[in-house]
Parts: sequence; structure tokens; C-alpha cells
Amino acid sequence: MKVSIHAVNFNVDGKLVNFVQERMDKLEKYYGKVVSSDVYLKVLNTSDKQNKIVEVKINVPGNEFLVKKQCKSFEEAMELSSGSLERLLVKTKEKTRTQT
Repeated sequence: MKVSIHAVNFNVDGKLVNFVQERMDKLEKYYGKVVSSDVYLKVLNTSDKQNKIVEVKINVPGNEFLVKKQCKSFEEAMELSSGSLERLLVKTKEKTRTQT
């Protein structure tokens, strides 16, 4: 799967890029027809501790899924996002299986 990682308002380090790539690669085992994905990492300029936002957009044939999570760390937000996407992809796979 082609994963594009976009960092907004900051420079991303290699460990975070590898972490995001690993999480996205794990999603392929739930639904193998994923075309591409975009991951947006954003930092809000607020005094709130939960100022890290992860938005993940996944393209599958006939659909596009968008998950947005806001947490204290990018890793935590990515974990929650990948969990949500996992459920979405399993549902999509089951739907396509029942239609054929």
C-alpha cells in the first residue's frame, strides 16, 4: 500500500514515520484492496495537552474512509485511528463478500 505522510506545522522525525508506516501496513491484512492512504499529522497551537491530530484517509475501490483522532501524542492518536480503520475495513470486506 502506498502511504503518504504529511506533517503540518512541524518537522516529523524518522521514528514517527516508521511507526505510522508499520500501523498502516498492518491494515492491509484486513482488506487487501487498499489503493492508497494519506496520513496528516497536525499540531494545534493551543494550551490544551491534547493538541496532536492524526487524520487518515484510505482509498479502496468504490470507497474512501476518513478517520480523525486527537490525543496527547501522535502514537496514541495513530493507534486509535488504526483501530477504527481496522473495523471499517473488516465491515467493508464482509459487505463485499455478501454481495458476490
